Amino acid sequence: MSTEQEIQDLRKRIRAADAAYYDGGASDLTDAQYDELFVRLRTLEADNPQLLTEDSPTQRVGTPLKKGGTFDTQEHLAPMGSLESLMQADEVRTFVERARKLLEYDEETPLTWSCEPKLDGVSANLLYEDGVLVRGLSRGDGQSGEDLTRNLLTIRNLPTQLAGNGPFPKRVEVRGEVIMSKAGFAALQQREETTSEGTFRNARNTVAGTLKLMDPRMVKRRPLDFLAFAVGFVDGIDFGTHEQLRHKLAEWGFTVAEPAAPAADIAAILSFRDDLESRRDELPYEMDGVVAKVNDFELQQLLGRTSRTPRWALAYKFAPRLARSRVEKIAAQVGRTGAVTPVAHLEPTELAGVTVRNASLHNWALLAERDVREDDAVEIQRAGDVIPEVVRVFVDERRADSKPAEPPTTCPACNGPLQLEGKFLYCGDIDCPAQLIGRIVHLASRRAFDIEGLGPKQVEQLVAAKLVTTVEDVF
Repeated sequence: MSTEQEIQDLRKRIRAADAAYYDGGASDLTDAQYDELFVRLRTLEADNPQLLTEDSPTQRVGTPLKKGGTFDTQEHLAPMGSLESLMQADEVRTFVERARKLLEYDEETPLTWSCEPKLDGVSANLLYEDGVLVRGLSRGDGQSGEDLTRNLLTIRNLPTQLAGNGPFPKRVEVRGEVIMSKAGFAALQQREETTSEGTFRNARNTVAGTLKLMDPRMVKRRPLDFLAFAVGFVDGIDFGTHEQLRHKLAEWGFTVAEPAAPAADIAAILSFRDDLESRRDELPYEMDGVVAKVNDFELQQLLGRTSRTPRWALAYKFAPRLARSRVEKIAAQVGRTGAVTPVAHLEPTELAGVTVRNASLHNWALLAERDVREDDAVEIQRAGDVIPEVVRVFVDERRADSKPAEPPTTCPACNGPLQLEGKFLYCGDIDCPAQLIGRIVHLASRRAFDIEGLGPKQVEQLVAAKLVTTVEDVF
């Protein structure tokens, strides 16, 4: 594959992951996989600037909004950017040193950063006029967002009017994260174990799906919280530092992310991140890293931003969560598109507060490359607490009579012939029962016809009893 082809492939995969998450509240990629693709694309574009295009995911925020979507779209008064996501301490050092160099600071000149948690939720932008909430938008593509005002108004800790006696800004955009606490998510799972799309997978995806519901009464039943972390456009008030802004947001009645602390240098940023990572299980909300911002707003203005991210703020992510398990079986599963993919059935293992029983192996080529076999001791990862995957095989513990897993020669659901397209196997039989189940489950989902009570278990029973033999039979 040529460099240009690899760049095109990376862009396609990143756009598909963006669309799956922002439009549907779920993605087939873990955070670590997404970050790996993004870093690879950014590196290739930096090495080959002639191949960089304005519509590359590295030059954009979020994903373009769907035309003719369910919710109206409105423009943000100020663009809603994202942060540069860093995975290694050396990357943080490089980022901070670059900021100091741009400011022409010598080694003796202090530069204070403000550190706080990077919450694992869904961003929202609230517009207040004379202290009264008038609109709430999703991040969208960074320039425009979907109007989620009706749903955001159901969040109990979100002020509909700024607290205090004022005077309030004529207009101000308050930005923050819609999240679900660990306790709230656990209670929701206990109260409503299934939806039309199956079991709630994790708090972040549940929040994303909840905010897209058309009935605010259903949204109100979900334990959502809003934590403020920034302002966008503001008219009528000035803030000297990010620390002052946090105090003002709390004064106005917002919950702000805690714990937070100033950092005088790189070592303090790294220490804050390591301390928070060691205590993340004790804290009430899921987080996937820390955010560090230059505290002084005048310096932020001097540093400016790139086309995609500010030069005065970084996100330093936690390491993926890992656990040890054993592969009980490697099976083939058939999706609604006919793709036949391997899945590892594992010994039940506790990981990031969830009992993991299955892990994705993506495709048969990757399975062969990683050489995962039945009865192998493996290390599994839930980066971002999303889809588990096998990241390491303990080959030295493998049985002497172990054999590599082989892809099926016929469809495991209908016994029909399979076709190889690239790295994927496909069943070409449109009447395959596994495909039928997948298509009907998708049809009944909130993103389609939103048929309440028609979840995966019910669909499987209907197909098994031959009460439904085509998608049309649902009607």
